[in-house]
Amino acid sequence: MIQNKLSRYKIKKIIEYFCIDIEATKTAYLVRLNRNTVNRYYNIFRQTIFDYQTREFNHILGTVEADESYFGPRRARGIPTKRGRGTHRQPVFGIYERGGRVYTEIVPNCNRKTLRAIIVGKINPKSILHTDQWSGYDGLVDVGYDKHYRVNHGKRFRYKRACINGIEAFWSFTKRRLSKFNGYKHNFHLHLKECEWRWNKKHVTLVKELEALIYQKRY
Repeated sequence: MIQNKLSRYKIKKIIEYFCIDIEATKTAYLVRLNRNTVNRYYNIFRQTIFDYQTREFNHILGTVEADESYFGPRRARGIPTKRGRGTHRQPVFGIYERGGRVYTEIVPNCNRKTLRAIIVGKINPKSILHTDQWSGYDGLVDVGYDKHYRVNHGKRFRYKRACINGIEAFWSFTKRRLSKFNGYKHNFHLHLKECEWRWNKKHVTLVKELEALIYQKRY
């Protein structure tokens, strides 16, 4: 629990600039505070958002898109590369609930065992599930996902309803946003959940939600 020494007005301005996605250094200049103070509040906000996003995503039933993505440099300095999917990059698995939220999870790999465990734990088998052709999604019909549609990016697929455009748009948004932050890899889990929370929301909504979360926590 952190003792609050700032006025309600100052905190409100920090929240507003955070929701606009202004960096802490610039926010400190605008509100005339020490950068370390603003960074402290930004970290509180991100941890609060992380806790909320982790807690709120329930077992879903509906139309769902699932996809994996990779973050970080394609090559690691001093380490020889191999041909393969996501070499030297951090794999992340994502679930997009159409018309709703996004859930992401940092994973050690994207093999069948890893992805299936998350899918079974988060997605109701009665859902309509869309994925690509990655082998990690093989055999989902065998564990009850009878409505599993797979997108072949190399061909014009016959069923227009079979697509993963939503989760792919989220990956694009997340990578663009994270590219603005130098060294975000040190708090990657927090930034990733923040992107979930920000996705497809207007600035006014973000401010209202963050204020509700912060003052409910009473830091």
